[in-house]
Amino acid sequence: MTTELRVLRDEEWAVWSDRLDLAFGGLVQSSEKLAIRRDLTEFDRSLGVWDGPACVGTAGAFSFGLTVPGGAEVPVAGVTMVSVQPTHRRRGVLRAMMRHQLADVRERGEPLAVLTASEPAIYGRFGYGVAALDMRMTVDTVRLAAPELPGVDGVRLRAADPVAALAECESVYARLVPTRPGRLARRPGWERIGVLDVPADRDGAGVLQCVLAEVDGEVRGYARFAVKPEWDAAGPHGTVRVRQVEALDPVVYAALWRFLFGIDLTSSVTVASRPVDDALPHLVADMRRCGIGLRESLFVRPVEVGAALAARTYRTPVDVVLQVADEFCPWNEGRWRLSGDAAGATCARTSEPAELALSVREVGSALLGGFPLTSLAAAGRVRELRPGALAAASVAFGSDAAPWLPHGF
Repeated sequence: MTTELRVLRDEEWAVWSDRLDLAFGGLVQSSEKLAIRRDLTEFDRSLGVWDGPACVGTAGAFSFGLTVPGGAEVPVAGVTMVSVQPTHRRRGVLRAMMRHQLADVRERGEPLAVLTASEPAIYGRFGYGVAALDMRMTVDTVRLAAPELPGVDGVRLRAADPVAALAECESVYARLVPTRPGRLARRPGWERIGVLDVPADRDGAGVLQCVLAEVDGEVRGYARFAVKPEWDAAGPHGTVRVRQVEALDPVVYAALWRFLFGIDLTSSVTVASRPVDDALPHLVADMRRCGIGLRESLFVRPVEVGAALAARTYRTPVDVVLQVADEFCPWNEGRWRLSGDAAGATCARTSEPAELALSVREVGSALLGGFPLTSLAAAGRVRELRPGALAAASVAFGSDAAPWLPHGF
């Protein structure tokens, strides 16, 4: 049998989307989810692999801006909706889609591709490196006092309809995009994901709620959440399920968490995704009661190594020659001289002797400052070729704020 890889056509979307869902278990999606998926699909960035009339592979990309250390916004491809039907595994379908996609990303002038992975082991061979972690928490609000900071009583909280408050919440989100590596600047329409509230997906929780935080009449933060009520012989012990908390300053952030801790008939708060340097564990008296867990979130793939490394700033001055290996995108292979500091950077090809050797995957892991080069070297994934080069470069690649992906795609 022969297969054909081609850009998705409008009339093929329904079959393509159905095959995608089938590859992920075959659960029937709600009409609301499907409508948003279709609206957000960038057809010129979506690929299908066809075996006759059958769609046997899918892949897509979204156009985002990604914040890098220093606050610059870099255009990236958000790789998504990747699937291969079980009848066509190990036939090169995924490799063909990845190769076509990365060539297209390069042609568009985007120096990076990023993704979240349902199976992380798959994407390392295509040059994607883990670049950010998520912190999840289940907080015991019975044993922990609510967060307090001077000034929280001056923050006014008001309930708002999540959809009606979208514009105000998006304004806060947009102001936060430059403040942390890994944050996404997104096209219009993506804000709808944050307020999608399909009853079948609530898992026993109530409707989605929203609270806005105001100071002197200005909205400076918001929280979206739902309450899952539970009772036993001792009484109520419901859970506040936090979807998003965003704030423009520490006082507003503390005020929002104080509110969430104090919701009646509940004894815990859960949140699935916060940055690893989040303030909440330091706003309570006992960090152990926060039930902290970590998992990888954002994977980064430098498509143009020189442009990617030059797009960010560096914590301390750096001048290092990198020997980069990249079998899948051979235009990145070779030696690159990176010179930069807190004001900016350049990265160009050089014939000078290499000082560090690594693959493009490690470049991706270090790019946002979330994983030190010294840590990668300890795992045997970075080699020091000049004594002292590793420690100096590792410090320079750091970031004052830990990278964090605020939502999936």
